[in-house]
Amino acid sequence: MQAIATKQNVNVESIKGAVASKIDSAGFATWISPLHFELCQNCLNLVAQNQFTADYVTKEYGNILKSVAADFLLDLNICVKSFANDVRSANDNVVCAYESFNSNKTEKRTNKITFDKFVTCDDNMFAVAACKKIASNNASFSQLFINGASGAGKSLLLDCICNTSDKNIVRMTGGQFVADFARSLRDRTIFAFKDLCRNCDIFVMDDIMALAGKRASCDEFLQLMLDLKNAGKSIVLTSDVAPNALVGFDRRLQSLLASGLVVDVVAPNAYVARTMLVRGGVDVNVANELAKNISGDGHLIDGIINKIKTYEDLMGQHVDMNVASHLLGDLLAKNKTPLSMVKTMCEKMSVSFDEICGNSRARRLVRARQMMMAVLKNTTNLSLTEIGNVCGGRDHATVVYAISQIEKQKMNDLILGAEIDDLIKICK
Repeated sequence: MQAIATKQNVNVESIKGAVASKIDSAGFATWISPLHFELCQNCLNLVAQNQFTADYVTKEYGNILKSVAADFLLDLNICVKSFANDVRSANDNVVCAYESFNSNKTEKRTNKITFDKFVTCDDNMFAVAACKKIASNNASFSQLFINGASGAGKSLLLDCICNTSDKNIVRMTGGQFVADFARSLRDRTIFAFKDLCRNCDIFVMDDIMALAGKRASCDEFLQLMLDLKNAGKSIVLTSDVAPNALVGFDRRLQSLLASGLVVDVVAPNAYVARTMLVRGGVDVNVANELAKNISGDGHLIDGIINKIKTYEDLMGQHVDMNVASHLLGDLLAKNKTPLSMVKTMCEKMSVSFDEICGNSRARRLVRARQMMMAVLKNTTNLSLTEIGNVCGGRDHATVVYAISQIEKQKMNDLILGAEIDDLIKICK
């Protein structure tokens, strides 16, 4: 039988070891290890950084901790750290210099892409012109919101701005903003984080969708935008969808996001794809053929270029179309089927295929289903029943109603008509 511990062998490490033996490793690493263990006379003080942690540890592990403390002939006290005598005052911007996990002050990217190297076409010329104005610090608008599907070139445009402008730029992704904001709250450096985001000429955020559903982060970002606009600073944001289609943002933030210049970029067309391939070192004849058969996705095109260049370097063999057809068989676009059309439209409208095939009656999903049914009616020879089956097993009457609703709405909604035409082009 294990002997009861005595005061002679009481020390912090032995207590931690005893606790670790009675708690699973994940729970110990997450909740117990960060606590500060203090021995004060006949009491074991476990000091937490905040009240939430103290309450959780007391609720989940209080009995175990009391038992361990009793084994060492100690009382237990779980408390919150007092900052009254802390040398580092809370939110002290001088003492608590804030540093992001990722470099906040944007450094020039290694790819050194500039606007001269960005492939422009009629569909993205407006967005490129707006970005050039921002980079030159000569824009009549202070806020630019760029939206488009994945692979359309949004992040490349941000690279162009950062590599062209000589102004002080802070760049981060939506995910970095959420993580750094949470860390600043934990470390009590929130004022330093606020200052870092505001001490710039141009603030750039990629993939703002990462803030969706995170209320505290959205509130902080809303205040950041207001402060930057009031100070005359420029703001550039990117998203997969337009501001009014963002999900998980309150109406006030959506309205503010839409208050600036909103531009969209579309997926690379055949001309852009061919130009990218040729500039990447792909044989002209191969580029011409590939541009006709690959889907419009800049990431996919970059992958093809990398694969061809790597093959030529490793194998010492020039890649012609015969080699490319075997080498890129997994990447070349296959014949379009109704199912692949629906999945492509799901990606374009930022909804999941499972949601479309599910039973949810959310307005955005109902509208997306109806649009897909109307597009399939225009681009395929499927019967109404077959269209319903592709869209999650809907019956004939549902398809008839959906198509009629879209046709009525198109008469009074020019934007909807343009969206339908865009989807039809993608599916043809």
